[in-house]
Formats: sequence, structure tokens, C-alpha cells
Amino acid sequence: MDEQIELTMLFDFYGELLTKKQQEYFRLHRMEDLSLSEIAESESISRQGVWDNIRRAEETLRRSEEKFGLLGRYLRQQAAAEALERDTQELLTLTTGRARELAENIRRRVQELQHGI
Repeated sequence: MDEQIELTMLFDFYGELLTKKQQEYFRLHRMEDLSLSEIAESESISRQGVWDNIRRAEETLRRSEEKFGLLGRYLRQQAAAEALERDTQELLTLTTGRARELAENIRRRVQELQHGI
């Protein structure tokens, strides 16, 4: 997985564990694509101060994932749901009657799980 995407997803899961400044600097740098200099200037601190906060935030996010594993679990569940979706779609092409109706229900429920309903 791309590091940028991974860090953004980790932030979605564990961002509340960061300090407010870490959250803000991380979001500005990683999600809004501001440079360290731009953030430093707008916050009236040094580039090094911004970088230190972002680096600590990323370390905290990665340590949290090592400890709790929420992102890994989420990705495994999504992969399993996608496999179920593919298998159910194939099953729909092979069945008729009540079996097809059940397969459609399963497909709908898998889609709901994928979208967090």
C-alpha cells in the first residue's frame, strides 16, 4: 500500500490519539499537501517544529496500529467482502428461482457490510 494512503487511513483510525497540534500539522501536510515551510509560516514556528510534530504523529499512528491492528483487520475484512461479492455475483449467473433470490440477498448484505451499513 502507498505510504501516503496508509498514513491517511491510520489517521482515520487513530487520529484522536494525537495531540491537537499533531492532528493539525499532519492534516495540513499529508491531506492538504502544504509544505513544512507553509505550515511553519502560518503557525509562526520553525520548519523543524512542524516536522517534529508530524514525525511524532506518524510514529504514534504506526505504534497504535502495531498494538491494536484495526487497519489490518479492516483491510482483511474488505478483501473478504470483495471475494464474497465476486463469488456471489458468479453464483447469480448460475442459479435461478429461490436459489437466485437467496444469492441476491447475500450479495446485498455483503454490499451493506462493505459500506458500513
